[in-house]
Amino acid sequence: MNTAPQLSIVIPAFNESERLASGRTRLQPVLEKIGVNFVEVIVVDDGSTDGTLRAAHSVYGDLPHAVFVQQPTNMGKGAALRLGMAIATGDYVITADADQAIDPKHFPAIMKALLKSELAPGSRAEGRNIVYKSTLRTVAGVVFNRIVRHYTKSNLRDTQCGCKGFQLAPGRLLALFGRVDRFAFDAEILYLAELLDFSIKPVSVTWTDVPGSSVRVGRDSLEMLLDIRRLRKTSYVNPAVEFSLDIDVEKVRTSLRQLRVAGVVLARGNSDVLVVLPRDGAVSGHALAAELGGTLRTTNLGEMRGRSLLAI
Repeated sequence: MNTAPQLSIVIPAFNESERLASGRTRLQPVLEKIGVNFVEVIVVDDGSTDGTLRAAHSVYGDLPHAVFVQQPTNMGKGAALRLGMAIATGDYVITADADQAIDPKHFPAIMKALLKSELAPGSRAEGRNIVYKSTLRTVAGVVFNRIVRHYTKSNLRDTQCGCKGFQLAPGRLLALFGRVDRFAFDAEILYLAELLDFSIKPVSVTWTDVPGSSVRVGRDSLEMLLDIRRLRKTSYVNPAVEFSLDIDVEKVRTSLRQLRVAGVVLARGNSDVLVVLPRDGAVSGHALAAELGGTLRTTNLGEMRGRSLLAI
């Protein structure tokens, strides 16, 4: 029986051909618990050069809901996760690293938290800090977490956990407005969620510090720091089409499908409905507005607060 997925698992993968199989082994008990017909696995190959896409097909190709996409070049973890979020179809989305270092047994708890919260990030911080096998990485993690909390105003002790849960529509909205392509993506997501007044419920998770991480502490920490310092100066503006409250959602959905536009969010307010588009979606937005009698304009984060959201 082929049913609509309830959960989408988005896996960004850059040169992960050697670690995907062990990740599937760790994930398998949860797939069986939830039911493979209710889980969609999306592997985003971020411009790998080691046959990652071929390995992904071999590892996950047996699943009834498996999606494989490939970036033309290495664009970064943030870009890969935004792409995965744009094509996810489950009610809930969980981002997970290729090696499933965060124990997937926690996925049901994350899904339960998402019943009441827009965002449910995994947290490895049992005490105040996360301890890695590498002392350098542990110290860098402590310093980086303090910096992230300063700039994002988040109270989370673990901002960089690769396992985060989202309700589909809020997750899509965060992906639409996000700008950071690389490892500071996690910090930006929390920053945007705070600005949007999303409810955030962290879920305690256990993990294994698996060797082979693609994070390079020196270079990547500096790049993340620079990206985080730019957050408050970033203008988060996207194209949108404004409609009246009585717009037929199915007509919008059909038109977007014909225009081949994915990852869109419909945001309903007290006086209008906004169809929020990707940053490069103005041309498609013009066509959508012309066909259904809307108005193409721009929108920002402030205008999104308090609206009911629907992923279409």
